[in-house]
Amino acid sequence: MTQGMAKSAQSVQAALTKKGLSCTVVEMAASTRTAQDAATALGCEVAHIAKSLIFKTATTHRPVLVVASGPNRVDEKIIAFHVGEAIVKADAPFVREVTGFAIGGIPPIGHAQKIEHIFIDRDLLKFEMLWAAAGTPNAVFNIGTGDLVGMINGTIIAVY
Repeated sequence: MTQGMAKSAQSVQAALTKKGLSCTVVEMAASTRTAQDAATALGCEVAHIAKSLIFKTATTHRPVLVVASGPNRVDEKIIAFHVGEAIVKADAPFVREVTGFAIGGIPPIGHAQKIEHIFIDRDLLKFEMLWAAAGTPNAVFNIGTGDLVGMINGTIIAVY
């Protein structure tokens, strides 16, 4: 682990290492809180940012993870169809409880609770390499698209 790295970023690095991936968490001087912020800080296209969004089912309050390409807005009706129940945006306390991370730094792995419903935006498959949040609003890691898909084992769908 990199000495001085935020505890949340260290936990993401540990999760990546446990999965056998050689990805390295990088803490940026600039904010990576939004997909656009991350793309600007990294000097890449916003479409190369794999943003992790947490929703919850409206009735049973189960978490739903959607990993979407940076510019894409998630159509909640599409996700609800795949889950079999309406979904709503999760509030900050729910996100923290389920993932262990604050909104703006949610990684696609290393969550506090197991998330049963995971969806991957098929637009991410257009790219060889992606950037994802790593636990804080200024930490990211670079990962091959195939590694991301294999790591989180989600269902690939059109999210919009």
